[in-house]
Amino acid sequence: MSKRTQQQIEQLRSDLLRHNKLYYIDAQPEITDLEYDQLLKELHRLEQLYPEYDSPESPTKRVGEQPVDHLVTVDHRLPMLSIDNTYNLDELRKFGQRTKDAFDGRESEWAVELKIDGVAASVIYENGVLVRALTRGNGVQGDDITHNIRTIADVPLRLLSDNPPDVLEVRGEVYMTNHDLAQINERQISRGDASFKNARNATAGSIRQLDPRICAERRLRMFCHGIGYCEGIHSETHMQFLDEIRSYGLPASPFVDSFDSFEAAIAHCEFLTQEVQDIDFEVDGIVLKLNQFNQRDALGNTAKSPRWIVAYKWERYEAITRLNNITVQVGKTGAITPVAELEPVELAGTTVSRSSLHNADEIERKDIRVGDVVVVEKAGKIIPRVVRVEKHERKSNLPKFPFPTHCPECDSALVKDEGGVYIRCPNYLCPAQLRERLRFYATRNAMDIEGLGDKLVEQLVEAELVSGYADLYRLSSDQVAELERMGDKSSKNVVINIQASKTRGLAKVLNALSIRHVGAQVAATIAKHFGSLDAIRKATLEELSEINEIGEVI
Repeated sequence: MSKRTQQQIEQLRSDLLRHNKLYYIDAQPEITDLEYDQLLKELHRLEQLYPEYDSPESPTKRVGEQPVDHLVTVDHRLPMLSIDNTYNLDELRKFGQRTKDAFDGRESEWAVELKIDGVAASVIYENGVLVRALTRGNGVQGDDITHNIRTIADVPLRLLSDNPPDVLEVRGEVYMTNHDLAQINERQISRGDASFKNARNATAGSIRQLDPRICAERRLRMFCHGIGYCEGIHSETHMQFLDEIRSYGLPASPFVDSFDSFEAAIAHCEFLTQEVQDIDFEVDGIVLKLNQFNQRDALGNTAKSPRWIVAYKWERYEAITRLNNITVQVGKTGAITPVAELEPVELAGTTVSRSSLHNADEIERKDIRVGDVVVVEKAGKIIPRVVRVEKHERKSNLPKFPFPTHCPECDSALVKDEGGVYIRCPNYLCPAQLRERLRFYATRNAMDIEGLGDKLVEQLVEAELVSGYADLYRLSSDQVAELERMGDKSSKNVVINIQASKTRGLAKVLNALSIRHVGAQVAATIAKHFGSLDAIRKATLEELSEINEIGEVI
């Protein structure tokens, strides 16, 4: 009986570890939250009945029962240095040139990823078991926060590997989503406690708690983006390392890619800036780092920072203005986006009169009401956003914003994404969706059709000349010339440019189609894996799901 019980306990632990990876890393859960909780409760029950089979890395031991007396300071085995940064594109290029000069003018591979605005931490595994986690501290020593890191659900207590490295130290950023911040602040206010100003402050205050139960309640998360002291790893590059730790069940850095020159890496920065508009966690820049570990070793470090990495940070500007109205617009995938119509205000050298409010949850979370005095922020090339309401300026009778129930364009009943935050128009033929899809289709990141601008797209849809992508390729210059302000020459050029777009690569085509969840990076991954549109058409769901970064939803 005891042998069978031990095997049952070990199997439950193994199953829960696998389901954690499927949920947090692969985004391909095989069981419901309820089924997961039932497995966890059964494991807890068996561990209570048979304490001789207890284990500190069991999934039931994420939250310790007792707080620690104080945070102990521990030496880092390798210094945990800060990253040199710049806000200036010219300085960024000078950094790239210095690195190139160090390798006799040869180009190097660069990894580019988002800079998460959280709290730096180091997590150490020995023989696959989480043994310690530290803050950055002064770079030489950090505070032991193991008791709190163990509460982070996407950080495994044991690596998902039968042959883990002897020692694996991953470094990364602990953070909190904006959605979770809103819920935490609601709890704080209901208890009579002060709310947190932003997600980073909430994270910093949570990760240093003595009582892990407080940290567990705050629902922190982590992205791993760096390598510390290791014994027994197989990776020779940063990209290989991220793939390796993903296979162990660790949450690797998102939106990461590699490039064969520094200029190509810089060009990707502009694309990444656009990608962060709708993500639910705070980002304050982009990190560029040498991909090859041997090149990093060759460059070494200064006393403060490594010579092989730089952060391109976005300078932040704020202004106060009044919210005059909230309107809604329909996006290319049907998402209904509320837009703040602002009293015009000068911000970072431009006049801002509109700002995306992203979704209904964002309005509710920030309690934004028409007539409020609001703070608008702009960082780098990110679209200006309303970051908070000056509630002490609010008139007491301001009503909450009534989010529409029907599409403002086609009057279809709106639906909310299952388990998501977006409210959508489900009508694929909605004229507003069609216009937005065609506009995106023509952009540089998609099919790059010069001359097919917003106004022309609007005219083509209104004249019913185009009702889908294929119709573009049937257009004649005579048809286009009949539209307002379109002469013979410009009409011929547009048609020529449309036909020329047939030569675009597969990744561009996939990105251009406005498939939900398929942005430029996922499109490139799919294109690289299959190589042709015909192969993608024939692919099974299982074949698609096997690709890195492709979850069941996609």
